Amino acid sequence: MTTNGESKYSYLFIGLGLAAIGGLMAAILARKETREALREHSGKSLDYLNQQAGKLRETADVIVQKGKNLLACNGADSVVHSTEAEKQAYREDKRENLGG
Repeated sequence: MTTNGESKYSYLFIGLGLAAIGGLMAAILARKETREALREHSGKSLDYLNQQAGKLRETADVIVQKGKNLLACNGADSVVHSTEAEKQAYREDKRENLGG
């Protein structure tokens, strides 16, 4: 004779077995659709990343052009002025150190 506890365990194991079989069947039937959904989603993600990379490239090009324009306008003059100022400061420092 089976007790009430043994009956519960047998129902549990039968339920787990049926759930496992049902899960395997669902996985077999849905794997093609799942692959297609994953492929479609990854394609959309790749397109989004390409768009963002293009925007970043455009922004970087604008920044580089602004930098080039800034250097073209002020670069040559500021380099000459800073070099002359550095030479003058060096001469003054040398005079102070040698004379003092």
